[in-house]
Amino acid sequence: MALLALLAQLLSAAAFAWYGVHCLRSQRMVKEFDRYGAARFRTLTGAVQLAGSVGLFAGLHFRPLTVLASAGLATLMLCGTVVRVVIRDPWYAAIPALSLLVLNSFILLTALGVIG
Repeated sequence: MALLALLAQLLSAAAFAWYGVHCLRSQRMVKEFDRYGAARFRTLTGAVQLAGSVGLFAGLHFRPLTVLASAGLATLMLCGTVVRVVIRDPWYAAIPALSLLVLNSFILLTALGVIG
């Protein structure tokens, strides 16, 4: 289980590093956040994604950072899923957010010792 948790943490950290940069730099994301009615939160979202990624990487050496980062990222992805439902996107548009919600919940529960 420890190897699975490590791989999950590395995968999530890499994914959020990519999404964070994409959120901050991509014109596509500017348009998406406009469509969501949340343009004012795009920069904050990208910064939180990058901070969460750094927290997950640093958490490999200091477990409390894993707890904080995974809890924050899971919460962010819960919000992302809710936004997709509220704006009535097709169900499959929520798959990335739901997947990262589940992944970070797993990381959190493992870091807390609830599972594994």
